[in-house]
Parts: sequence; structure tokens; C-alpha cells
Amino acid sequence: MATAKIVPVGPGELALVAELYNQVFSPPEDAEFFERRFQGRYNVTSMVAMLDDRHVGFIIGFELMPSTFFCWMCGVIPDFRRSGISTQLIQAQQAFAVERNYSIIRFECNNQHRPMLHVAITEGYDLVGIRWDTNSSNNVVIFEKDLR
Repeated sequence: MATAKIVPVGPGELALVAELYNQVFSPPEDAEFFERRFQGRYNVTSMVAMLDDRHVGFIIGFELMPSTFFCWMCGVIPDFRRSGISTQLIQAQQAFAVERNYSIIRFECNNQHRPMLHVAITEGYDLVGIRWDTNSSNNVVIFEKDLR
């Protein structure tokens, strides 16, 4: 298991987040995609994972409700998967949510992303629902974890 350095990044570093996103997901997006998503959001946090001064993953979240923090997106570039980096990112985001007194953290994942489903279960998230995502034409599994 690799030990990554998890570093918070600010709004001025959304180009870096977009670059990491584009190595993990498609279609590609730019920094403005993230800026639009964050409009009107509270407690937006972006973190990147670093190994040997190389950015290898990211996680983004924001307040969903006053008591609930939402893990919006998490990704690790393919060459560094299966090394515990997504778990470290999720744990860092959980710590952020606990520090800000959120009682619940929510995580959603497309059903076909089996490794992330496994991470959610391993990290103690409970499956609380399923919804159909019209953008991806897939089921999305909804997980929550009580942080109290």
C-alpha cells in the first residue's frame, strides 16, 4: 500500500483538478466545469493525493445539507489504482467533515465502478439507496456514514 500525501487545493488550482479528472473520467472537462458546480455551494473542499511529488488522485466535496457533507467525486489515475490512495483520500475528506461538525457523509458511485463500491463498504459506509442517473444511463448507489 502506497502512502500518499493528501493536500488541500484552493479554487485557484481547479486546472490541476480538471487535469486529474481528465486522466480518470471522460468526457474531458475544464476548470469552468468545476467552478459552475461549486456555485452556491458551502464548504467546498478539493484535495489531491501526491506520491513522490506527482499528483495521482483527487477528491472533491461540499455541504449537501447543514448536517451532511457530500463526497461529490473521487478519482485515482489508472497507474496508481489498487494501492490504497482512494481510501486515503476518502479518509482525509471524512476528517474534514468531522472537523466541521457534520454528522453524516454521503457518497454516490456508479454501480459499474466496483472498486469504489468496495472502498465505500470497507470504510464503513451503509448502502442507503439507489437512483437512476440519466446522464450516464446507470444506476448510482448511494452510501452514507454516520460520523458521530
